[in-house]
Amino acid sequence: MQLRRALSNLVQSGPLLKEGMASGNLRVLANLLGPAFRGLIMETGKDGPTTRMPVGNTALFDWEYAQDKAQLQRLYEAAKRDQWNASADIDWTRSLDPYDPGVQLLPNEYLIMKDHPAFARLSERERAEQRHAILAWLLSQFLHGEQGALYAACQVTSAVPWMDAKLFGSTQVVDEGRHVEVFHRYLSEKMGKLYSIDDNLYVIIDALMRDSRWDMKFLGMQIMIEGLALGAFSTIRAATGEPLLREMLGYVIADEARHVQFGVVALRDWYKQADVLSERERREREDWVFELTLLMRNRFLAHEIYDEYWAHAMSRKEWDAMVSNSGLMRLFRETMFKRIIPNIKRIGLLSDRVRPRYAELGILQFESGADATHLSYADVLAPA
Repeated sequence: MQLRRALSNLVQSGPLLKEGMASGNLRVLANLLGPAFRGLIMETGKDGPTTRMPVGNTALFDWEYAQDKAQLQRLYEAAKRDQWNASADIDWTRSLDPYDPGVQLLPNEYLIMKDHPAFARLSERERAEQRHAILAWLLSQFLHGEQGALYAACQVTSAVPWMDAKLFGSTQVVDEGRHVEVFHRYLSEKMGKLYSIDDNLYVIIDALMRDSRWDMKFLGMQIMIEGLALGAFSTIRAATGEPLLREMLGYVIADEARHVQFGVVALRDWYKQADVLSERERREREDWVFELTLLMRNRFLAHEIYDEYWAHAMSRKEWDAMVSNSGLMRLFRETMFKRIIPNIKRIGLLSDRVRPRYAELGILQFESGADATHLSYADVLAPA
């Protein structure tokens, strides 16, 4: 049974593996093949309640404790000022019936399957159940991503070469632990449903955790995954009419904005140094970021929802096309890349060599986007 499932996954993952060769960089391909095999073919993230993952990085001790990076110091002060208590600052006493038609978990225009004839034939209760499932799936992936961010923050804090960065990193570890707390509590107490990690998200986390280079962990987590998180959280917060979820996401978004700015400041200064990276190493990072961009753009396809509710009604290929073209995913991609592409440019990894690839994806237009950082909870509350 396991072998048959692996072979089926191999066939279905063919397009992704083809995309993984888009950059033509063999070092990037070698870096991602192992995670892709474990995540997409073997489905390691679904193989039990825990996953053992060997990680490796060198911890750097600073015996001089030099603090001379003003921007990182300001971020550290903002992080200390804006700490919040998930138990005390969020009103968890609010009740939620996720099947109540009066509670707009997600608007109909954001439902992946809203235009499918089979969805029109469902009862109101069945539609509410699938709306509940989609939100639970999204929040479950947020939870799993936050656990990855927690572990990556621990590793980077020990490895980053500046004391200012280590001090801020310590606040990010606390932030990520708090995010794991609130997403798990909301899913368990209010939604009553938790989905396993998406195989594509597992690939990204696997690749980050196993890479021993601190700047690659930083690049993948602070710029890419945290940028994705800002886009995703902002999209859901704008879409939902559920007050507790909006309140919770407001706090989390303010934290994530600091984390992304941390990545931009640290990597921009690091990559500017002429002797830090060889030309080959710089090209590898440019290509690696592009491959992660492809993975995040095309591959969060909610196959767990498909398997649970829709496998009888359509092929997986039809489902993938429907998800990719849905209003929710279009808005999600746009919001995400408005944050990610400008930051790739700010850290110097959007060179003339790779610009045509982003243009072909239709996302180069976002390169001059505003810097959405230094947000407080009050800032987040301002927009509807």
